[in-house]
Amino acid sequence: MTATEATEHDRAGEPAVTSATPGHEPRPAPGATPPRTPLTARAAAELLGTALLVAIVIGSGIQATELTKDVGVQLLANSIATVFGLGILILLLGPVSGAHFNPAVTLAEWWTARRGGDGVTAREVAVYVPAQVVGAIAGAVLADAMFGKPLVEWSTHDRSAGHLLLGEVVATAGLILLIFGLARTDRLRFAPVAVASYIGAAYWFTSSTSFANPAVTVGRAFSDTFAGIAPGSVLGFIGAQLVGAVVGLALVAVVFMPGRSAE
Repeated sequence: MTATEATEHDRAGEPAVTSATPGHEPRPAPGATPPRTPLTARAAAELLGTALLVAIVIGSGIQATELTKDVGVQLLANSIATVFGLGILILLLGPVSGAHFNPAVTLAEWWTARRGGDGVTAREVAVYVPAQVVGAIAGAVLADAMFGKPLVEWSTHDRSAGHLLLGEVVATAGLILLIFGLARTDRLRFAPVAVASYIGAAYWFTSSTSFANPAVTVGRAFSDTFAGIAPGSVLGFIGAQLVGAVVGLALVAVVFMPGRSAE
């Protein structure tokens, strides 16, 4: 569902060139990932991270439904597992790829780069997004395998109602606002905690339980379990998530508008 993290100068992002300070090695722009990381390694990190994220979401959902019939407790268990799992994945893989695990985040970074900011290139988008989608599907299959379910069983959980789509717009807009707001304020060192906490909260305050991630949405269609989504609902969710990403970027531009020095 995703988000980004990095080292002291990391953000939800990719290599971006900045000028070097005399007597020091050139550093990536705030929020960029280390420039020497090969693209193949970054793609592998995105694939692995998205796969594990989906495995956590689906696997914890299966475990919860096997342990209790109380839907509230099921959602609580599912959200707690996702919070801890996502935070660890961002912390571990952020320094390699930026820990997007989410095409909406990747595309938002690409748009930011096109507008003169830091972010991924079109070539990197073409590598990241397929890796994320393949990883999400692999994660769903892995979760099903671990619990003895059919490896691929299309979900029958319909999520096509309009209020659920609105929930996805809100969830994704908030995620983009958070990630890029942290980047604008040079606070991406808090991304593992901040992003995971936001997703955990959004599980509860959004009607859709906050997928907020096109790749994860695709992956969850491959499992007919608590966390699944019917294939017929996938396109609507992805469309709402992309709208949310646009809204989130617009909010970032307004809320974190660069200040002007006094004449």
